[in-house]
Amino acid sequence: MSDNFTLPLPLYEKHGLGTLQSKNGDDFIVSIGLDRDLVSQLKERSRDMSDVDLQKNTSDLKRFGGDSYEDWYAKERTPYALTDKNGTLAALAWFGPKPLGRKSLRFLSEEELAKESQQEKNEWHTIVYRSYAPFRGIGIMTPFVRFSMDDYKKRYPGAKLWAGISTDNPSSMALAAKLGFKQDPKYVDADAHWCAMVEV
Repeated sequence: MSDNFTLPLPLYEKHGLGTLQSKNGDDFIVSIGLDRDLVSQLKERSRDMSDVDLQKNTSDLKRFGGDSYEDWYAKERTPYALTDKNGTLAALAWFGPKPLGRKSLRFLSEEELAKESQQEKNEWHTIVYRSYAPFRGIGIMTPFVRFSMDDYKKRYPGAKLWAGISTDNPSSMALAAKLGFKQDPKYVDADAHWCAMVEV
C-alpha cells in the first residue's frame, strides 16, 4: 500500500490505503480512486433496480448509470472504495468541494443541473457514502467511512465536511450522527425530505 501520489488522482487511477475487518472477521481493502473495473461495478450497481434502497435514497442511477462517471469525476470528486478479497465493490464514499446546502442531483431543477459544474468553491466539501448488498449490516460502514474521512482530512486539512441526506433514510442519518455530524436547521427542506448535516 503506497501513499506516493497527489490529489486529484488521474481518472481511473487507484491506490490501496489499508485493510479493515467486518464484525465476522472478513477482510476488506480500502482504496482511494476507482480503476476501470470498479467504475464498471459502480455503474452496474447504480443500474440495479432490484436494490430498492439505493434507487429510493440516491441519485446514483442518474449520476453513474450511464456514461456520466467522467463528468462527475471532473467535479474534483475523490472516491474511496471498500472491496472484499475478490475485488467486489462493497461500499463507496466520496468527497469534494461543494457549497453547503447544495442538494444532490435528484433534487435539482433542469436549470440548476445545467449549472452544476459551475459551483463556487470554498472551504465546504461534501461527504457521500453508500453500501451495497450483500455487504449491508455486517458492521463495516462506520469504520470504512471514518477511515475515509480521516484520510481525506489529512489531504485537505482546511476542508469543512457536510452531508446532504434524505430524511427518509434513517440509517444514513444515524451513520452521519455516529460520525460526528449534526443537522443544520438552516438547510432543511421538508417538502423534498432532505437535510444537510454538518460535522461538529
